[in-house]
Amino acid sequence: MTKINQIWDELANDTSFKKGLLLRRYSGSVLPDVFVAIQQPEKLLCIATSISESIEVNISMFDNLQEIQIDFFPDYNQKGKNVLLFKLINNQHRDIFSVLCEDLISSITNETNEKQLVKTILNRFEKWKSLFTRMISEGLTPEEQRGLFGELYFLRKFLLCNNKLQLVLNTWVGSAREVRDFQMNNWAVEVKTTHGNNHQKVQISSERQLDITHLEKLFLYHISLEKVQESGETLNQIVASINDLLATDSIASNRFKSKLYEAGYFDHHIDLYDSTGYFIRQDTFYKVEDNFPRIQENEIRSGVGDVKYSIILSQCEAYKQPEVSVFENLTV
Repeated sequence: MTKINQIWDELANDTSFKKGLLLRRYSGSVLPDVFVAIQQPEKLLCIATSISESIEVNISMFDNLQEIQIDFFPDYNQKGKNVLLFKLINNQHRDIFSVLCEDLISSITNETNEKQLVKTILNRFEKWKSLFTRMISEGLTPEEQRGLFGELYFLRKFLLCNNKLQLVLNTWVGSAREVRDFQMNNWAVEVKTTHGNNHQKVQISSERQLDITHLEKLFLYHISLEKVQESGETLNQIVASINDLLATDSIASNRFKSKLYEAGYFDHHIDLYDSTGYFIRQDTFYKVEDNFPRIQENEIRSGVGDVKYSIILSQCEAYKQPEVSVFENLTV
């Protein structure tokens, strides 16, 4: 159980408090005033931060949310302060809300500038907002399932050869829809998953995806999948195997869950992914350099946008890289 869930349970069991907002400070190691709270008698779960009343806060863009309510009101316990409150309206979604709250708190743990704190926490929540819309959807599309499987297949390899679990997880930025799937410092890895008859051609979604202008090393990792019903490794199974690798590190485990949510993988959809499995037909690393077939941003004429193209992998044989060599170059 996460720390925030433990505090919510303790607050809910406080029989001396019948009505209103019961708050408890999250942690002394968190520099800002951050509280875990519960609203009684409705038992609504909340987190809150207390900030100076001189700080302007605009939450109007979140007025129409259905699952979460954001409030801003005077702090009756501290003169000259206001409370920014995030409240879960539907307790059915407690699991994802707890991960969201831990992530929001983590984003402001060391922030002492209140103006920046408000900007950071609201920007972070904006990223999470769409997840609550996706959460009530019908799950990942077949293409999204294959793409996520490919990213997790690479992530598992990375975790198995590097014991810095939290740092390795931080390199996975594809879950947040960044330009490339894995990136840190001066290197990046773009994972491309193909299946069926299209296993020798990969689609590149922008002119920046294989652009090495600001990188020292960029690798393209191609995974050719064979989709099989009731056989192979399922999306749920590869998620479970990574959870096992992270079991000794609760911070890494929570971060992984957060990233899965960002990718659109929710616990209540897992039955949808139980019957479809995958076999790896082949997986190959390529180093993107020199005359590797690609389009870079500086080659695009003014006025041209939304560049998408495909790469014929048979033309990339000269750029193949041994797996061991690739991981030796991925420093964290």
